[in-house]
Amino acid sequence: MKTAVMTDTNSGISIKEGQKNGIFVLPMPVMIDGKSYLEEVDLTHDMLYQALNEDKEITSSQPAPASLTKRWDKLLEGGYDEIVYIPMTSGLSGSCAAAAALASEYDGRVCVVDNHRISLTLQDSVYDAKYLADNGLRAAQIKEHLEKNAYQNDIYITLNSLKRIIRSGRITAAGAAIATILGIKPILKIQGGKLDAFAKARGMRNCETLMIEAVRKDLAGKYAGIPRSHLSIGTSGTFEKKADEKAWVKKVKEAFPGFLVQYKPLSCSIASHVGTNTQGIAIGYIER
Repeated sequence: MKTAVMTDTNSGISIKEGQKNGIFVLPMPVMIDGKSYLEEVDLTHDMLYQALNEDKEITSSQPAPASLTKRWDKLLEGGYDEIVYIPMTSGLSGSCAAAAALASEYDGRVCVVDNHRISLTLQDSVYDAKYLADNGLRAAQIKEHLEKNAYQNDIYITLNSLKRIIRSGRITAAGAAIATILGIKPILKIQGGKLDAFAKARGMRNCETLMIEAVRKDLAGKYAGIPRSHLSIGTSGTFEKKADEKAWVKKVKEAFPGFLVQYKPLSCSIASHVGTNTQGIAIGYIER
């Protein structure tokens, strides 16, 4: 069986990177002042950051059903027997449920995976799926593998401002309550469902320290006993200055020697909700 692996740009995998690695990537739509754009097609991060700073009306959107089924049909008609499609977690978007409903018309040839991940941890799942497909697993088996380890990932993120995330409604009441505390930066956590409050600190440097300590505790607790080769640590953000991005990555690398720490900018779809100069760190289990 020839199995195609497909995701969307919320994974942090660019269309070009996907083409290089045999992964099919669907660009996610973003609405800016009522006009629809597609990430990487006619919307760049710089364009989005400018729109965010100008306080334009920005919302993310689900892929149009026709754009999704058209891609599936093309793959199935082009030599693939089945498809594993891995969108962002159902806890933060309705796109996963919508895709699952569409897949029900494909007689099992399209398996939609909901392993409750987003950004770097979703990227890990996509590359795991490709690894498993290359090693002979069927689409349904890959779905089972990924969903079994759905909650073996944790993301900590510090927002420069809560304005966008509150407006979007993708934060719990506890998380939104932090916004009333002047001068305090909120640290939020993503673990399967919506963004929730994790901690708070004064200033970004203190937040960085707390996020790193949180991952250290995860390594010593939740992930204790898992070989380092099956753990991934990554960084992400919406940095406007390259120097700030490099400084954050350097700090994480120094905190976790022996790990291959990578950086990926948050997708435009995610960035539209968290605003500019957000930064985060993720840890998760990987198969490969």
